[in-house]
Amino acid sequence: MRPSQNPEDINEFNRFYNQPIEYQESYFLPSINNPNNNQSFYADVSTLKPDQHCYVESSAGNSSELVSDSPPIVNFNPMMQQGSDSWRSDMHHSPDDTFQSSGNSSCYTSDVTDLKHKLRELETAMLGPDSESMESYNTIPVAAANQVSSESDKLVGMMEMMPSGDLKEVLIACAKAIAENNLITAEWLMSELRTVVSVCGSPLQRLGAYMLEGLVARLASSGSSIYKALRCKEPTSVELFSYMHLLYEICPYFKFGYLSANGAIVDAMKDENSIHIIDFLIAQGSQWITLIHALAARPGGPPRIRITGIDDSTSAYARGGGIEIVGRRLSSIAASCNVPFEFHPVSASCPDIEIEHLKVRPGEPLAVNFALVLHHMPDESVGTQNHRDRLLRMVKSLSPKIVTLVEQESNTNTAQFFPRFLETLNYYLSVFESIDVALPRDHKERINVEQHCLAREIVNILACEGTERVERHELLERWRSRFAMAGFKPYPLSSSVNATIKTLLENYYQSYTLNERNGALYLGWMNRDLVASCAWK
Repeated sequence: MRPSQNPEDINEFNRFYNQPIEYQESYFLPSINNPNNNQSFYADVSTLKPDQHCYVESSAGNSSELVSDSPPIVNFNPMMQQGSDSWRSDMHHSPDDTFQSSGNSSCYTSDVTDLKHKLRELETAMLGPDSESMESYNTIPVAAANQVSSESDKLVGMMEMMPSGDLKEVLIACAKAIAENNLITAEWLMSELRTVVSVCGSPLQRLGAYMLEGLVARLASSGSSIYKALRCKEPTSVELFSYMHLLYEICPYFKFGYLSANGAIVDAMKDENSIHIIDFLIAQGSQWITLIHALAARPGGPPRIRITGIDDSTSAYARGGGIEIVGRRLSSIAASCNVPFEFHPVSASCPDIEIEHLKVRPGEPLAVNFALVLHHMPDESVGTQNHRDRLLRMVKSLSPKIVTLVEQESNTNTAQFFPRFLETLNYYLSVFESIDVALPRDHKERINVEQHCLAREIVNILACEGTERVERHELLERWRSRFAMAGFKPYPLSSSVNATIKTLLENYYQSYTLNERNGALYLGWMNRDLVASCAWK
């Protein structure tokens, strides 16, 4: 960990925050296969050329390698640069790209002899080293021969998928084999997948590289160790900040969440002379910059604003210092706009928050913001301490005028492994496709963005269980049930919020979609909803 030169110096922080991102000459990939060895979990791939095919090599017994032959945690964490232009992106690659290898050499097994050799290995594993060749089925028991024949037929069929472009189907087949405890098939498929997934390839190839790591970790029962190892090998704080900021700029997901939540708060507080906002994930405080500017221009003058910000370790690391940096920055911006402002920092994790941390004053108008944070709270499916619902009941007891919720529209909380794999594959494929049209595949920092902002989520969802699995997304309909049980009623988002988001999306690729259903807004990519925003009272 290397913090910025002086994490307490707000001027230095603002200087970086308002500078264009300077990209480094090299970028790194996680070599996460063996968390117990003493080698670095990163391998330098700065020498890779754009046309080279690279993938993450995983094996339960060997260190991972980056191969050149013939691309957490956040988390999905928001960062922004106040006043920066929206990212206007052209179509670099079609999101409909089918899988194909790059380079001159084939990246799938096409040699018949090699296939026979692999099937012979399968036969040996199933029947023992003394079994006869596959041409001599009459010398082994009929049941065993049928089993080998059945498995061989399946594998031959899967081999045929590889050159035809069905990488997605092979990934699904591998996950299904793991779910059914069919280890022979799973390990064989993983060996084949290593030759076709690529952090430099199509969206599916890039996503496949990280999903394969998750499968390997799950099969080795080392998911939590690998996830922790990933978290221990963070880039420097300045680098992480730049990756998160770049993701914020190239995709509208976080701006959508911030603008829709702010619009609801402004509407609910339009007649108030003072506002207390409790933000359960303050991050860099970026969401409130636009709100301060909006309230500064309010007819009749701005209200007095008090923000209680709850910190998290990832955001603290990215900004290179404590939550006080955020308070000083927001205070400076408010002063420049002549807005009375007060900041109350809370350095505690959300599950540990109690009412006394929040310093709510009697009679003050209260707004509570849950932006991409509640899915990290464990619920009744994890243990006896249901912090997810406890926080909602606690907030309701404070009688807020409005509560805003922004969450990823995905269902991974209580789903069993195989349906969770399918949900993760489909959800993140849309995310990777949206990145693909914004950044060229040879862009220096794209791999870093995907690795440090998305890959950790993917590995955690696939490889970890119980309390170790912290990425537990739910669909908005489930969140509706939780809020209703806590005593909340819906607060429909106004038409002006919808219009603001439509204007935002004009700056992005045309495949983004915006839908309004039952008073909530859904931002999606093509036919897939990705982020939902709503409000409650």
